[in-house]
Parts: sequence; C-alpha cells; structure tokens
Amino acid sequence: MTGPRIFVIAGEASGDALGAALMRGLRERSPDVDFIGVGGKAMTGEGLASLFPITDIAVMGLLSPLARLPKILAHIDETARAVLAAEPDCLVIVDAPDFTHRVARRVRRARPDIPIVDYVSPTVWAWRPGRARKMRDYVDCVLALLPFEPQAHEKLGGPRCVYVGHPLVEALDELAPHGESGPSRAPLLLVLPGSRLAEITRMTPLYGRTLERLMRDCPHLDVAIPVAPHMEAPLREALRGWPIAPRLISQAEKFAAFRTARAALVTSGVVTLELALAQTPMVVAYRVSQLESYLRFLVKAHSIVLPNLVIGENAVPEFLQEAATPRALAAALAPLLAETPPRASQLAAFERVRARLLEAGARPSARAAEIVLEYAASRRP
Repeated sequence: MTGPRIFVIAGEASGDALGAALMRGLRERSPDVDFIGVGGKAMTGEGLASLFPITDIAVMGLLSPLARLPKILAHIDETARAVLAAEPDCLVIVDAPDFTHRVARRVRRARPDIPIVDYVSPTVWAWRPGRARKMRDYVDCVLALLPFEPQAHEKLGGPRCVYVGHPLVEALDELAPHGESGPSRAPLLLVLPGSRLAEITRMTPLYGRTLERLMRDCPHLDVAIPVAPHMEAPLREALRGWPIAPRLISQAEKFAAFRTARAALVTSGVVTLELALAQTPMVVAYRVSQLESYLRFLVKAHSIVLPNLVIGENAVPEFLQEAATPRALAAALAPLLAETPPRASQLAAFERVRARLLEAGARPSARAAEIVLEYAASRRP
C-alpha cells in the first residue's frame, strides 16, 4: 500500500511556514507520505509542487484590492477541483480563511468523505463568533495554536478543536533565557512599530513623540528597531523627525535583542508573544483607520494582546486608538526600565504564558502531524 496522500493549502507567509513544519512532521511519521497543494517557498522547499504562487492569493486587511478578486475566485475554483481530482486521504487548510475555507466548503459539498483539518483557528473568540458553528459543516477538526481556543470552540458550538501548541515554542532556545544589558551599558529599549506598511506609517510618529517624552526622564537609552529588508526604506522615511536616531537591526539579530532588551514599545501582533517568551516587559499600542475603528465595538475579547489572552488576564498594558497617546505610553514604559512592581508583575505573568503554551508539548508540528494522520487513516481501507 502506498503512503497517505495529504492535500495542504496555505495562503500566506505565516501559513507557509506552518505548512512546511507540518510536512516535516508528517514525513517523520510516514516517510512515504505524498503531498499535493498550494504553498510558498517553505513548503516547496519540503517538496511540494504548488498549483500556483501563493502571492496570487495573499491579500491582507479588511479592504482587499478588488482588482485581484477575479484571480482569487478563479484560484478557489481551481484548488477545489484539484482536491477533488486528487482524492486525498486528508485535506489540511492552513490559516488564510477567506481563501481556504471557501475551498473547504466546496470540497465538503462534493465529497463529504474527505476529512478536512483546519490548522490555525480563525479568531472566532474575538470576531464574528457565529463562524465557529458554521465551521462544523465543513471542518472535522481545528488544530489550535492558542491554549484557550478549544474551550472557545466548545462554547460557541464549533467543530472538534485540539490545542497542538504555538510554533514559537519550537524557538524557545533562541528566545530564552532573558539576559540583562549589563551595568556598563545603556538600557536597551526596543521599538516595534509593526510589520506592515500601514502600521509603520501610522505608529512610528506616535512612538517618536513617546520617546521624546520618555527620554526627558530617561536620557540614556539605547533604542533599536528590528526591520525586515523590504520595510527598511519606508521605516527610515517614517523615522524623520524623531528626537534620536535609533539603531536598525536585522531580523537575524531580533531574538538576540529580545533576550537583552530592558523593555519594548510594540504594536500588537505575534511579536508580543515572542517578547513574553523572551521575558521582555512591554507596553502595547494599536491604532487603525477611522473606518476600522468603528468595528472595534464588535470585538468580544477582553484584550488584543496575545500574552494577555493566553493567561486570561491583562498583565501587559495596552493602549488602543485615542488612548494611545505619547503621555500614556511614556508613563507606562518608565516603570519597566527600573526594578519596580509593574516590571516584576509582567515577568511573573510571562512565566505563566510560557507554561500554558507548553501544555501541548514542545513540538507543535509533531502533534499536528499525529492528528492529521489519524484523520487520513480513518479514510483508508
């Protein structure tokens, strides 16, 4: 008998990395596994021949360019037909729900016998909770990255959901233990304005004014900003007018900086989880466009900061929209630069974050692969 045939679909860079790790985990358990699907450089590096480049469908944000819609719809149809033609033992959709879930619904209608596993839960616990119940019609199992998500799906009437672990736990050796800058060096303050152009444009001026206020009382700070190569030019433009010239460090240096930073001023995102695992106290801010800000009243979560969500308490201070002012951010940052109760409280909370994330073990991709193979085996004779 040949090995299991797994059809994997990823729609953006983060999903591509997850998909590649899953492929490695599947191959470890079943060396003759056969892969088909859609992926990027990481997944093609694992041997996948992608149906088309994922750049065709990787559209972010609420207001996706309408000019790309016909191509995306055509790729949904193409991918669904490819799944049906391949007759896989399991279909795995990885994140990018606007694309992957549409494919999954078409496959389920045509071939309800093909198991469908969703790797990465949509944020049903924060936004549009009714999606969870609807997913039961076309998803057999959700592989969750965050430990509170199985309970959220159960409460909302969603499909089976299993916490397999966040991929960051496989990078714990790079992130921890936390080290101090040393008595002879200025405290390192990291500023992370975001990974997208809109975030950099919106957040960087605010952070410059925050530093101007903070450095009146803390003049001897070493300020550094990690930056991806494709964002360096717009970031340098956004930094004009700052009271200081921060050091720009590469993505390769980022985790080392996390380990030695005294504190961080950060735009909400996955990076907050990285900082928590590196034991770097932080203040989080976020601003969105005026149109998007009207939608915030529909968000049900108690926080937008991932470490807070993981432990169920608001240990990390967050400032959203009009609350994100230079005065408020500087006042929250200052205590984190000294040995204070707010600093100690965050460090204690980060230990709880680490413990919760490790509840599923230290190899999330291996646990995910195990469950995928269970579903694949249920269809094979």
